[in-house]
Amino acid sequence: MARLLDHLVNEEARLNALRDLQLLDSPPSESFDRLTRLASQLLAAPVSTISLTDSDRQWFKSKVGVDLTEIPREQAPCAYAIEGDGVFVVPDLSADPRFIGSPLAESGIRFYAGAPLFTCEGHGLGTLCVVDDKARELRPGEEQVLLDLAGMVMSQIELQNRVGRVDPATGQANQFQLFEDLDDLNRRRAGVPATLLSIEILSPTRLEYATRVLGGDCISTLMRQIMSVVVRAAGNSATIYHTERTRCVLLLEGDLLDGAATVDRVATALRAPMWCGGVPVSPDPSIGIFDFVLGDVLPRKAFERASNAADDARGTAHGRARYNPVSDQRNARRFALLNDFNAALAAPDQLSLVYQPRFELASGRRLGVEALIRWAHPRLGAVSPGEFVPLVEQTALGRPMTDWVVRTAVAQAREWMSYGMPISVSINASALNLDEEDFADRLLATADQAGIAPTHLELEFTESAIARDPDRVLGQLRQLQSQGVAIAIDDFGTGYSNLSYLQQLPVSVLKIDQAFVRDMPTSPKDRLLVKAMIAMGHDLGYRVVAEGIETQAAFDMLAEWGCDEGQGYLMSRPVTADQILFQENSAYAA
Repeated sequence: MARLLDHLVNEEARLNALRDLQLLDSPPSESFDRLTRLASQLLAAPVSTISLTDSDRQWFKSKVGVDLTEIPREQAPCAYAIEGDGVFVVPDLSADPRFIGSPLAESGIRFYAGAPLFTCEGHGLGTLCVVDDKARELRPGEEQVLLDLAGMVMSQIELQNRVGRVDPATGQANQFQLFEDLDDLNRRRAGVPATLLSIEILSPTRLEYATRVLGGDCISTLMRQIMSVVVRAAGNSATIYHTERTRCVLLLEGDLLDGAATVDRVATALRAPMWCGGVPVSPDPSIGIFDFVLGDVLPRKAFERASNAADDARGTAHGRARYNPVSDQRNARRFALLNDFNAALAAPDQLSLVYQPRFELASGRRLGVEALIRWAHPRLGAVSPGEFVPLVEQTALGRPMTDWVVRTAVAQAREWMSYGMPISVSINASALNLDEEDFADRLLATADQAGIAPTHLELEFTESAIARDPDRVLGQLRQLQSQGVAIAIDDFGTGYSNLSYLQQLPVSVLKIDQAFVRDMPTSPKDRLLVKAMIAMGHDLGYRVVAEGIETQAAFDMLAEWGCDEGQGYLMSRPVTADQILFQENSAYAA
């Protein structure tokens, strides 16, 4: 039993080594084909292959004299060849009990000779082999020729692999080399304490700005400087890897390691500005720290944990954070939500819309509703839109999510209209939506197909959308406004707030963020700000809507200051479409 377990463990390690090299199912390569041709010529064999031993097949990275690209591993001589050190020879497959009836023997192959391909760690990848349809033995000297050629195959694999383990911009080892080094340390130094430091040199915001102003080549130049600074600061106690465009990892291992001191030295060194094209650029590093014991954590998991800690560090005052399992769980949940959202879009019973009415404060009349998405996850239950919407909006799923909301809301507006209740519906769009060239066309086409006039729709967007591409945003909004869609700035006061640019936007509604409204009755500063925003909105010709009205005192203040509309739990929580239809009245009595 113990021997069987050892074999299974070794086989798993062998397969992992093979797959890490990314050779399986890769395109043909002349550098390998040259060696198979040479083997065929030097050993006078009609067929020669570089055969890689997968879990259930022999796959040919290179081949001469055969059209097949793979054969079953079962009863293949190559599977035996990787079990030994020297050349494995079968003079006549049809006379060898191990291969009688095998696919090769049945196809007429008689002779086989294969030299194993071993990695430096001793994992057998496959063989360089020659076969013949005539039974024979190797001639004197041919065994050494085959071993030499197999060594040349491994040199080519290692060269190709080494090229893929160095970052071309900085010349430093990359994350694949980190994985290999950690895997090696896990075997040789199991039980020894180690630390991974993941350092994000520039925040995403600063990177985007620097790339736009200085250009992508300048970022590569900047990273070469920074890597040199980090290497000097870390000293001989650390190994450095360039793992992402502006992120590096330091590996420290040994009983006397001092990760905290290394972090201090690196952070101090990165305070000085770096020069790029004559322009000083100040790094704003975030440093994630993961302490572990070699042999206890898989290389990729260690890397992920250090990276997650660096992401967490971005939100701290001092830019440092140790790995926190709670953060890991949070990230796992985020991944699960994103992974499951595509299925939710296709499912008939997971996503739904609720509608929060908006009321005119002076009369109490309901003037319209805001469409809000909800998700009933089959395993997790109700997922807050505050949790999943920001995640989805930053991925390629943001577009189909907004399209789903638009289709559903427009269809609902059409249904209300069929009951004689023309209700205006407000729909939220993200910054990425407004960055889509055809967003306005799609929204208008959906309304046209449903038979809904654009005048029954309102589009809400936040101020942050303006910062991405002002000209494109302006073009989208003007197109929608020209067709009758009302345009509203949502969460006003919390975002971009470029007032000079706001004057150019084709906006008719300004929605004051609930953060100012909720505490207004007890906060003199919030009262002053809200009153000023209402006056400014009116001066610019906007209707002003207050969000998050939860108390009668807030309602009364807003009405007194001339706020046009409001929405909030005081008047109505978000409700289903049927509740909108069958409400006893469509007004709020203050």
